Amino acid sequence: MKQVDIIVPIYNEEENILTLYQEVKEVFSVLDYNYQLTFIDDGSTDQSLPVLRHLKAQDPLIHYISFSRNFGHQNALKAGMDQSTGDCVITLDGDLQHPPELIPTLLKYWEEGYDVVYTLRSENEKEVGFFKRISSRLFYRLLNRLADLEMEKGSADFRLINKKVVRILQGLEEHELFFRGLVKWVGFRQVGISYEPRLRTSGQSKYTFLKMMRFAIQGITSFSTKPLYLAAYLGIIFSLFSVLYVPYALISYFFGHAISGWTSVIMIMTFFGGLQLCILGIIGLYLGKVFTQAKNRPLYIIKE
Repeated sequence: MKQVDIIVPIYNEEENILTLYQEVKEVFSVLDYNYQLTFIDDGSTDQSLPVLRHLKAQDPLIHYISFSRNFGHQNALKAGMDQSTGDCVITLDGDLQHPPELIPTLLKYWEEGYDVVYTLRSENEKEVGFFKRISSRLFYRLLNRLADLEMEKGSADFRLINKKVVRILQGLEEHELFFRGLVKWVGFRQVGISYEPRLRTSGQSKYTFLKMMRFAIQGITSFSTKPLYLAAYLGIIFSLFSVLYVPYALISYFFGHAISGWTSVIMIMTFFGGLQLCILGIIGLYLGKVFTQAKNRPLYIIKE
């Protein structure tokens, strides 16, 4: 009988753990698969870890890993995959917005020969804010234009991955992981299916606006060097524009037309100063990635 490893990263989800466990158990009660459910406690500060200890004592199919601190959602996914020995892995979030009842459909496509079965979130416009919808669309459009990837809008971390793909992901040692892009990057036979996310009933979303922005920048810079080329092109273009200003300055000087006011000078200086800082910031992002990778610190530390 085939083994399915369920990996669930959690951070302060004490109210959702038991419900998720019961739903997954109910789903597999009618499926002809062995399974184990592994929770990755990403440094929770609530009672998530005691709840996991209690579940583990009751059910041998429950496993958990507890980090020494919060290392991030993507690193928690990596920790779960590193421990996997099953025929396939299914990853889903612990906030109950990824419906476990979709698992049989994922397994059905897997049995048909697909190596990766990923999900696409169908957003309800009444339930999702206007700003979040627009920012999400902008992110995927930018990522597809800047990186050599084709990611559909609404791609989520709810997916099934065959063991041969898992082995490849286990061997990756890069920092600032972005699994939505990595899973696309590895290739193999993939298919996407749509789902409607549930409303969060307990707890709060851990993705603030700043975290979402950082995640977007991390995804783009992990798969593309085009922002560096863009910075170089901007430098060349504005340098050429500045050359066009030289004839005007010379004519004004020789024909006695004084350059009046300092407002235009300040505006130009401010503009080019901001442009230079922007370009330096883009370069700094990539240098920071090299610096982080060169230190080769572990992606996570297991406490328990």
